[in-house]
Amino acid sequence: MTAGFSLAVSALALFVSGLTAWLTLFRRGTVKMTQPTVIYFGKDSGGYGPPKVFLRTLLFATAKKGRVIQSLHATLTKGETRQNFNIWVYGDKSLLRGSGLFVGETGIAANHHFMTTKDATEFQFTAGRYRLDIVAQLVGDKATVTLLSEALEITPDLAQALDDQHTGLYFDWGPDSKGYIPHLDKKGPAPTPSEILESIERHRSDDE
Repeated sequence: MTAGFSLAVSALALFVSGLTAWLTLFRRGTVKMTQPTVIYFGKDSGGYGPPKVFLRTLLFATAKKGRVIQSLHATLTKGETRQNFNIWVYGDKSLLRGSGLFVGETGIAANHHFMTTKDATEFQFTAGRYRLDIVAQLVGDKATVTLLSEALEITPDLAQALDDQHTGLYFDWGPDSKGYIPHLDKKGPAPTPSEILESIERHRSDDE
C-alpha cells in the first residue's frame, strides 16, 4: 500500500509538473479583448482628418508568456458594403503607430484609433445597422483572430447630424442594458493660422 501510494504521488507530481510546463512554456494561447467602454465614429483631427473608428479597451493574453500582435485593424460591414480601417494608432497621452505590440497576461489598457487610407477618405457613416469587427494578426499564427464583433446602429437622425464633419458619434457601454447608448458630440472647427497668431499676440499682450 505504501509503495502504491508513493507511486500515485509521484505520478501526480509528474502530471502537475508537466501541466505547469505546458501552461508556462509551451502553450501559445491567444489574445482577447474586454468589452470596450466607448466606441466612436467620425472624422479625425477635429473634423479635418480621415474617417475614424476609436475605442478604449484592455487587451490581454491567455498564455503566461504573452503574445505579440503584429497588426490590428477595424472593419465596418453594412449589408454588402465593407470598409477596412487599417491604419492603427494606440496610446493614451502619447500615440504610437501600431507596428507590433507585446500583450502580457496582465493586459494592457489603451485607446485605439483606426483610420482609413487616403484612397478611402470619401467613406461616409450613413444610416443603417453596422457590424464592427476588430481583427488581430498574431506573430506565429497564419489565421487572424477576431477580438470583437459588435452590432451598432446609426439612425437617420444620427446620420444627418454626421453630415457635419465636426460632429462625432459616441457609443457608450450601458452595463444595465448590456448595449451601447449613442450620443453626438460637436467639436468646434480647427482654428485658422491667423486666429492662432491673434491668440499668441493676445496672450503676449496680457503678459506685458
